[in-house]
Amino acid sequence: MNKIGYFLSSEEYTPAQLIEQARLAEEAGFDALWISDHYHPWNDEQGQSAFVWSTIGAISQVCELPVTTAVTCPTVRIHPAVIAQAAATSAVLLNGRFTLGIGTGEALNEHIFGDAWPTVDVRLEMLEEAVEIIRRLWTEDGFVSHHGMHYTVDNARIYTRPDSPVPIYMSGFGPEATDVAARIADGYITTSTDSDLLKRFRENGGGDKPTQVGFKVSYAPTEEEGIEQAHRIWANSGLPGELSQVLPSPRHFEQASQLVTKEQTAQSVTGGAKAADHLKAFQPYVEAGFDEIYVANMGPHSIDMMKLYREEVLPELRRG
Repeated sequence: MNKIGYFLSSEEYTPAQLIEQARLAEEAGFDALWISDHYHPWNDEQGQSAFVWSTIGAISQVCELPVTTAVTCPTVRIHPAVIAQAAATSAVLLNGRFTLGIGTGEALNEHIFGDAWPTVDVRLEMLEEAVEIIRRLWTEDGFVSHHGMHYTVDNARIYTRPDSPVPIYMSGFGPEATDVAARIADGYITTSTDSDLLKRFRENGGGDKPTQVGFKVSYAPTEEEGIEQAHRIWANSGLPGELSQVLPSPRHFEQASQLVTKEQTAQSVTGGAKAADHLKAFQPYVEAGFDEIYVANMGPHSIDMMKLYREEVLPELRRG
């Protein structure tokens, strides 16, 4: 049986709303939580982007579901030694129910100090070195020093650590990143139904490591309203290729998203309040063979969405 989780969107909801959604997700019967890690939202309509580590700490006090960051970039905006400390503290607060999801990031979030945005090959190289540092800080008993190609650590030690090292899952949206994830990560994260990439992960070293995937729906009283709010708030999800990695600001995403039509959004997003439509949205991810599937809601009707999932969607998914 697939594990079904709820995806908390830090870009769209306030910290208080995210904490309440986490509590309601547990009550509704979801198995786990994803939470996004951003400095900026994708556009001003989304309008939020709180510091995820504070939110995770608060969630740990209202809910006992496992939490995965989807995903954190531990390479440019925040040094990997600091991410190692933040993740270790989160795991302690969550009594070990924390997974550090990582990726190579987006210029949207990582450009804020004026650093040049590296090519994808360099970003993957940086991520691999960052993972080495993070794991050393979680496992070595003494002080850690590191003098690498991209990072320096000088006599650092994390004193507050969970009993076991935090699992690290890595996102892979293309073949090169998927191969790195298969080699260095404890699990795989994506938002794509691409079964070829999933197969590539498993055959190139991933084996039976856990695989996670996430997608968004737009609950509303009517399908038309659901599509309208999805297009207004999340049209950026329809942008192709590498644009999401290279555009530097919400303003640029707003400009590019003008190329995404409402008809395109309607073809890719489930909107409305019919349980059958929401159930159908899960099928490509179930059929692709992912172990864990996370669903996010777009728009202001998250409480009603939770009610629908508690009463109709989750029971039917588990019967299937």
